[in-house]
Amino acid sequence: MRQGRNVSTTFLIVDAQSVKNTDSAEEKGYDAGKKVSGIKRHIAVDTQGLPHAVDVTSAEVTDRKGAIEALNRCRSTLNRVCSVLADGSYMGEPFAQALADTLGATVQIAKRSDLHTFAVMPKRWVVERSFAWLEKCRRLWKNCERKLNSSLQFVHLAFLTLLLKRS
Repeated sequence: MRQGRNVSTTFLIVDAQSVKNTDSAEEKGYDAGKKVSGIKRHIAVDTQGLPHAVDVTSAEVTDRKGAIEALNRCRSTLNRVCSVLADGSYMGEPFAQALADTLGATVQIAKRSDLHTFAVMPKRWVVERSFAWLEKCRRLWKNCERKLNSSLQFVHLAFLTLLLKRS
């Protein structure tokens, strides 16, 4: 760690995206909240929108459980995270306790002020932009893979391509 840098305020933004399956996919689930049959992509990004934890599950896995799996998978590289920003689907003491146990981080829930009006939620747009970057990859607009691990690797490949184009 460099001298003089304050890294104690590092935080991640967590969200999930439901994606429809094609006929060739083996893993199928149903997300009743979004009425989508397919898979879910769970990502945790920093303030620049770059991924720090990614996981792909079947669609019936809850957002909370999928985020915990993604963050557990990358626990060794997330030792500086102090806070996680999430939307209302991550509310609850079990999720907050799981994050405290695995990362030692706190959870901040971004709440909507009015349900029927559109407003950009502070810092939540960063994770939505990351999902938009994934959607630009033609292979990822729908889940065409048979196995969840293949789909996960294509998400990693898409983010890697994005990072290489920026450097």
